[in-house]
Amino acid sequence: MAQQAEKLAREWFRLWETGEFLDLPITEDFVHISPYGTIQGKKAYLDLVEANKDKFLGHSFEIHDLISNQDKVCIRYTALKSDFTLEVTEWHYVRDNLIHKIVAYYNIEGEIKEDRKLSIPE
Repeated sequence: MAQQAEKLAREWFRLWETGEFLDLPITEDFVHISPYGTIQGKKAYLDLVEANKDKFLGHSFEIHDLISNQDKVCIRYTALKSDFTLEVTEWHYVRDNLIHKIVAYYNIEGEIKEDRKLSIPE
């Protein structure tokens, strides 16, 4: 199972780099928790990404550490996009060969620039 969890995590990053976010290997009841808040449900998550493509797409990822254990993976990475970098550590939790929850940790220093703020779809 550890191999499958790691494979899913690596596929997650590959799909983000290619812009194929609609193919992310996530469950219908997917939950994403980050300093920006909690997003519940695959549809809500993909709608948020769709409304904020300029902020989500176009990154490359430098993975520094990846540790997997049965149904979860911990990844420490740097997200890079032009002059923007973000140091992140995430836990990916796997269920039924899909990612069902991600808990992301990163530091947002100071005010979030207007061009980095997310638009919430209605």
